[in-house]
Amino acid sequence: MTGFFHIPKAINEPVKDYAKGSTERTSLQAALKDARSEVRDIPMYINGKEIRTGNTIDIFPPHDTHHKIGQFHRGDASHVQDAINSALAAKEDWETMPWEQRAAIFLKAADLLAGPYRYKINSATMLAQSKNAYQAEIDASCEMIDFLRFNVQYMSEIYNEQPGANSPGIWNRLEYRALEGFVFALTPFNFTAIAGNLPTSAAMMGNVIVWKPADTQVYSAQVLMEVFKEAGLPDGVINLVYVDGPSAGNVIFNHKDFAGIHFTGSTGVFRHIWNTIGTNIAKYRSYPRIVGETGGKDFILAHESADIDVIVTAIVRGGFEFQGQKCSAASRVYIPRNLWPAVKERLVKEMATLKVGPTEDFTNFVNAVIDKKAFDKISGYIDQAKKDGVEILCGGGYDESKGYFIEPTILMAPDHKYRTMCEEIFGPVLTISLYDESWEDMFDIVDGTSEYALTGAIIGQDRYALAQATKALRHSAGNFYINDKPTGAVVGQQPFGGGRGSGTNDKAGAKVNLLRWVSQRTIKETFVPAKDYRYPFHEE
Repeated sequence: MTGFFHIPKAINEPVKDYAKGSTERTSLQAALKDARSEVRDIPMYINGKEIRTGNTIDIFPPHDTHHKIGQFHRGDASHVQDAINSALAAKEDWETMPWEQRAAIFLKAADLLAGPYRYKINSATMLAQSKNAYQAEIDASCEMIDFLRFNVQYMSEIYNEQPGANSPGIWNRLEYRALEGFVFALTPFNFTAIAGNLPTSAAMMGNVIVWKPADTQVYSAQVLMEVFKEAGLPDGVINLVYVDGPSAGNVIFNHKDFAGIHFTGSTGVFRHIWNTIGTNIAKYRSYPRIVGETGGKDFILAHESADIDVIVTAIVRGGFEFQGQKCSAASRVYIPRNLWPAVKERLVKEMATLKVGPTEDFTNFVNAVIDKKAFDKISGYIDQAKKDGVEILCGGGYDESKGYFIEPTILMAPDHKYRTMCEEIFGPVLTISLYDESWEDMFDIVDGTSEYALTGAIIGQDRYALAQATKALRHSAGNFYINDKPTGAVVGQQPFGGGRGSGTNDKAGAKVNLLRWVSQRTIKETFVPAKDYRYPFHEE
């Protein structure tokens, strides 16, 4: 086939609202009922084959820990090696496949998610990751669809970018090659879309993938794999394995064909991986690409000109949607002391309306945290705050008798450097610090409190104040919000990622991310080449 192909223009997938009486609400409730009525046996996928080891790990909804919904088959180092072998065997055919054929696979996957798989992927995310209907919709459906469609568009734009200048008799061009080896995608529990985007964004650029999701995301990862296979993804291009971290790392980071890692997870794990890669650098065929989005201690800074209702809404939505388990979730808030009485009155009133419970009850705003480990860590912060005599404005309770439920909790910091203002908690615990300092003095406090620089928001009506903060806090957040909550980045609109301890800022949902998964080759062709080494200046 020949032609300069133009892919369908990417547009953001419309978000369904699941209002009472809507057809999508009925369809989603039916999918939830079906999923709860069975115990899914979830295999690994290596070279397109379903791999079952018999060493199974049970899956329970975090909000209903007595109801088994599935089990997955735990692999070991041998399965990681098999996945690498499978990927490398598929590499030649995949990377030389015409780009428009790769594009068609992922565009079909997007349409499958938008249509027949929408409620299956949403219900899986609601059950296994305890996301409510709206949070599952914007994540597992809309964002994943957007990643696929926009990344295909970015791919076509990248391939179209060629040198603009050619000397007479010369044709210069760029080839965008896949990386030499395989890419390791290590994905988190909290976003089904991120878990799907990390392997697919690298794969669509011609790379082959070993994909290891978090154990708590395996249930929905398997649905994504069903979609990719139905879309026509060839065997071996993406291999899905369920192994522990050390088993995966020991094989992958010692393999000469390791070409890169696409990672979302904790800062500590990412730093350990980076250190391991550095130690092993002489073993690799090429310098691996290291792309990671890690932790956050995301802020809201309110100016004295701020609208009270805007502050309160940003706190509630930014801090407590999906139980504060977004890397972008608001976790530390700075409010002028003279605004506090009005903010407090409104905030306490709103917090009292938040319902906590299972995702199947659509009236619940807050659901369960992901697992026992997270529950113990988050409740530990609350217990320590109580011991320290910290004022608990709202919440403070927790209960694991039926699921890992923690009340949305607001602490009042005794000072700007109290530990919950500095340390990543990753749960429904938000800390407010009142300030008497000048607006300008707050910039250094906000910027210097945390090692992270992922997201942040400023709220106010004074444009001079907003302009000052935007400039002063330019390195404090990779995603910066004005008069909004610091969450909810939309693919194609707000590319996502941060710097400092929050990652490499390679912006998921942007062309720059896809450029990390290719290696350029410059080709210069001379039509009538020189046949004499001498230049005119050599003449006597």
